[in-house]
This record gives sequence, C-alpha cells and structure tokens, in this order.
Amino acid sequence: NGVCPAGPALLFVKVSHGREEGRRFYACSACRDRKDCNFFQWEDEKLSEARLAAREEYNRNHQPPFTHRQNVERYENFVLLPLSKRRFCQECQQLLLPAEWGKHSSHQILCDISTAQLRSPSQLLYPLENKKTNAQYLFANRSCQFLLDLIISLGFRRVLCVGTPRLHEMIQSKASQEEDFRVRSLLLDIDFRYSQFYTEDAFCHYNMFNHYFFGGEAVHETCRKFLHQDKDERVIMVTDPPFGGLVEALASSFKKLMAMWKETEKEGICPCSGYFQYFFESRILEFFPSFSMMDYQVDYDNHALYKHGKTGRRQSPVQEGYRFCAICQRYVSSGNQHCEICNSCTSKDGRQWKHCSLCKKCVKPSWFHCNKCNCCALQNHTCEKTDAGCFVCGKEGHKRSTCPSLSLRALHSFYCF
Repeated sequence: NGVCPAGPALLFVKVSHGREEGRRFYACSACRDRKDCNFFQWEDEKLSEARLAAREEYNRNHQPPFTHRQNVERYENFVLLPLSKRRFCQECQQLLLPAEWGKHSSHQILCDISTAQLRSPSQLLYPLENKKTNAQYLFANRSCQFLLDLIISLGFRRVLCVGTPRLHEMIQSKASQEEDFRVRSLLLDIDFRYSQFYTEDAFCHYNMFNHYFFGGEAVHETCRKFLHQDKDERVIMVTDPPFGGLVEALASSFKKLMAMWKETEKEGICPCSGYFQYFFESRILEFFPSFSMMDYQVDYDNHALYKHGKTGRRQSPVQEGYRFCAICQRYVSSGNQHCEICNSCTSKDGRQWKHCSLCKKCVKPSWFHCNKCNCCALQNHTCEKTDAGCFVCGKEGHKRSTCPSLSLRALHSFYCF
C-alpha cells in the first residue's frame, strides 16, 4: 500500500540533537518536494478503503502512456519510415508515428529525425532539471570519452550505467557501429522516456533511491542476467546520483546491486565508480569505507557551474591538469599540492588548500581560523557556539551547517526485491 508513482515509499524520521523527534512517516523516495509527489503516510496510520482506492487510481493515472514493449515496437516501426516522416514531439517528448500527427498538430515538432539522433536520445530529450526531483545533469561528451577510455584500459567489458544515460548511449552507439568494440552496457534509470530508444535488454526502468525495478520481476531479471553473463568478463558500475540525494537510500540500493553481482560467486566486491559532490565524502565513507575520492571532476553539458568553458568552473578540468604525486602514489589535480604535515594531497575541489595548525588539517584557501568558533570558516561568517553540541546530531565539535547527518533521515525502504 505504501507505493507512489516512483515506487515503494521510504520511511523518514526527523532528528534533533541526535534524537528522533515526532512520528515516523512514509514519503516519496524520489521527490523531496510535496508539490511533485504528495504521497504522505504516518508509519502507524490505518488507511480507509476509499483512500487506498484513490491512491491506486492516482498511481494508474501517472503511468507512462506506453509500456516498454510497446515503445520497442513503436521504435521498430519508426526506423522503417523515410526520413521525411520521422517526427518527434518536443512537448510530449515522444517519437511520433504518422497516424499520431494529427493529435500533435499544435505542438512543437522536430522533423527529419536521423539515425544519429536516435543513437543520442539525451540530445533529443529535454533534461529533467527539477533540483528536488530528477536533477538530471548530463555528462559532457569529453567526460564520457575520458571515462570510457579509462574503463577499457582497466579491462572492464560490461558497464552497469546507473543514472548515466550519456555514457550508456556512447557505448551503445560504438557497439552498433564498430565491429571490434567489445564493451556492453545496461542503463538503469528512472527516466522512462529512454524506453523509446532502447530494447528491454539495454534499459531497465529503475529508481536508485529504493532499488525498485518498475515492471516487476522480468525487469529485475534483465539486470541480474547482465551482471551474470560471461562470468570471465569484468563488470563495473558507474553511477551519477541526482544532486542532493539521500546518501543512506542510495547506499542501500547500491549494496543490493552489488549483492546481485556477488550471486555469481565471484570474490571481492563489484567495482563501482560514483560521482557525487565532494562535500558528501564523509557521508559516503560512512557507508562505503573502502571507497576513496578521486580528483576527477566531471563536466556537465547543462550545468552552469560544473561544465567546461569560460562560464563554468574556475578550475582546469582534470583531463588537462593531472599530475602524479609520487608520495601519495596517485594522480591528482595540478592545483592539489601535497601537504607535508598531513602527508597527503588534501584538496577536494582542485584548488590548493592551506594547512591550519590549530585545526590540524588543510582547509579551503578562502577560510580563516576563528577563535570564537574554534575552527576555520569564511571570514565574514556568523559565529556560533558549539559548546552545546550540534543541533542535528548532538555531537560536539561542529555546527549544524557542517553536520554530516541530515535533519531528515531515511530509515529504510518500504519494500524491495
């Protein structure tokens, strides 16, 4: 019963001073704004038959117009059309067959859709940029090529693309055009629009916040088969979660995907490459202590800051500015200087950080030590006392703004496979 259009809901609790506050409740796993999904249910709430029926009707009304199988059949008919009859409705984000032109006559239409465009669906589809829902920022081509070259050089032959459609389409495109290209990929993504362009063995409709495979056991089995086939080939998972997503929920899903891979009776853990904002490092290490942060900075085509060029980030892209630190025995950004006191290349954002002897660690170059706060911060910050402990977790030594915990904490999935 705890299901919304995004799948099983998550159980949340408010946390204050390290203690739970108020009643636990279920809410949408994918949307952080009630305007986008109004699902709400107290943990101990008993729903009436009328409310359950209304919820089921709401979920039905928010289903895609076609199933994945229907979209595959539509695509097969679409590619048989001459170029002059290949049309795409930008308003409905849908490939159109000639019989449907009339219904979309008042909409903005793209005509003469080429095979090259069909191989790059992320160029046709509008990015879903709602920061509290999808936050769909797309890897730039230069970043995709860098990642693919790295994947191949490390000997991986199958790539599980979790929320990385640009990397997937590059792999799919090369596989369809180059006979000697041996890398294969499977896309797991919550954006069902991609089902218009990929067969069932190349795309799974998936919510990474609750490990939910839309379409049931058959779709779940597609992912399992991909992870299990050709056991001698190395598999890597590449993921790019939405900005600001709940780390606990993501960690739970990623561990379940890794467990699916482990069913092959392979030793070790499934290699994973994830792309998060660097300030999530402490949260990520809390759930994946074996992970380590790279200096690599991904470029996004449709993000004002995280893209290459004059209007993007101030730092040089890592592809053009790597250097090898002989002491750390790893490649780092050219601006990331080795700190002899910390005995590490300490920068998290590509700039040269400075060491604070009082904090006993390196900090951002724009930060200065504040004797009142007993820590480094921006020069024009507002001082806050930390004697009473953090408002969120109750621990001493930091403020609410820098607490590694979140004020709203996801406890677990309502259900999962």
